[in-house]
Amino acid sequence: MSRLRLGPIADDKPVKLTIEVPGRLHRDLLVYAEIHAKATGLAEPLAPEKIAVPMIERFISTDRGFATARRQR
Repeated sequence: MSRLRLGPIADDKPVKLTIEVPGRLHRDLLVYAEIHAKATGLAEPLAPEKIAVPMIERFISTDRGFATARRQR
């Protein structure tokens, strides 16, 4: 099985945020959630809104330009 960049997902108190995503991205999130569930032993795939959050967190945490700009604030 392929290694995903996303590991287990912590359950945290959410803040409601409503966004629209293209249909293609939604389908990709559904497929990613299925693969992630198999890779991490989850009984059911996470909902797209649950899988997108850690993906965004991971993206932000590895964005060097953002880290530099954040430190300079």
